[in-house]
Amino acid sequence: MGTTQATQVSQQRTAHSRRRELLEAADRVVLRDGPKASMNAIAAEAGITKPILYRHFGDKGGLYRALAKRHTDALLSALRAALDAPAGRRERVEATLDTYLAAIEARPQVYRFLMHPADEGQQPEQTFDVGLHSAPLLRRLGEELAKVIAERVDLGPDSEQLARVWGHGIVGMMHAAGDWWLGERPCSRAQLVSSLADLLWGRLSMAADRAGGPGF
Repeated sequence: MGTTQATQVSQQRTAHSRRRELLEAADRVVLRDGPKASMNAIAAEAGITKPILYRHFGDKGGLYRALAKRHTDALLSALRAALDAPAGRRERVEATLDTYLAAIEARPQVYRFLMHPADEGQQPEQTFDVGLHSAPLLRRLGEELAKVIAERVDLGPDSEQLARVWGHGIVGMMHAAGDWWLGERPCSRAQLVSSLADLLWGRLSMAADRAGGPGF
């Protein structure tokens, strides 16, 4: 490796490490402030000026998307682990629902930051753009779940299309029910998991595992 190439690799590693540090600082602010987290507060937490923060992420949207990917990747990894658990299909459905609800319960401020715009009373420059909200994250979760269903369950004719309907429908249900539950706490998490699993169980209980697939 030549000197110039080695320098470039070193600079890339340094930039990647610095970006990770800035995301960790942003996480700390989001955990504290939720949807009210601001670029000013994140820059202060990281010990830098706001222009430096913009240099790494481009704008507020760039930082939001980086945080969203960070947390969505972690959630997807946890959901896949629940789906791959050595248990019956009903137990895996319940474990997947519980994994999602446990994640938003454990870090409600992060959830609110990612899924809800900031309070209307705040000035736009003080917080993140109201146009940056849950739709892209939910679409990604829906598509990922659709892939899992298509790989594992034989739904007959138009199986791939139906898997996408189910994937997005299940994610929409989890999001809406979880959002309501997190705000009102009308029942225990276990009760909500069981009730949602009951709602999903009808057609899913009758579908066969896809031949050669990992099973669902």
